[in-house]
Amino acid sequence: MSFKVVEIFESINGEGMRAGELAVFVRMKGCNLSCNYCDTMWANKPDCEFEDMTAEQIVDRVKKSGIKNVTLTGGEPLLQKDADKLLEAFSSEKDMRVEIETNGSIDLKPFLKFENVSFTMDYKLPESDMEKYMNTDNFKILRKKDTLKFVASSVNDLKKAKEIIEKYELIGKVNIIFSPVFGKIELTDIVDFLKDNKLNDVRMQLQMHKFIWDPEERGV
Repeated sequence: MSFKVVEIFESINGEGMRAGELAVFVRMKGCNLSCNYCDTMWANKPDCEFEDMTAEQIVDRVKKSGIKNVTLTGGEPLLQKDADKLLEAFSSEKDMRVEIETNGSIDLKPFLKFENVSFTMDYKLPESDMEKYMNTDNFKILRKKDTLKFVASSVNDLKKAKEIIEKYELIGKVNIIFSPVFGKIELTDIVDFLKDNKLNDVRMQLQMHKFIWDPEERGV
């Protein structure tokens, strides 16, 4: 049992409910989607270099860092064969907080049993060209410790996000974040949309790391 690990690095969480906190990122190879704004497309290419690592090796690497927040990302980390075994290995580390960044197409039910694991799940909006792959059944099982993220390229994307929030009655069930496609939508448009629609329980969030480092920088 091994996992295709593209990189492991220490940084701060650039987004999500623990934005600004230290985290160890474990990036997995491969994704089943191809969003037109993807900023880690390189990790999905067939020729992308990776290291085969066991669950024990990954957990040990994270433990040695002394950092308690762990983010499993990609690519799509839940596509890895035996992903549940990796989460099981982390589950015995009670002081670790594991966040899974997942693209919204994967059934999350098999992974709900791990107490120290939370999800940051995307809902791909129309301009991503990937909306048709979204698994809306996940809305029934997302919890208050999880986060639903809408990455918007335009005001039309924001309108669709609001429609989804209302249709599935998501306010109060899960943390909700609106995030811009970097350099694509005016940030003030998101603020104005939140104000105009009185979206009191929705956060706007920027990808902090893209303002600290070059947006193309890896390993940050």
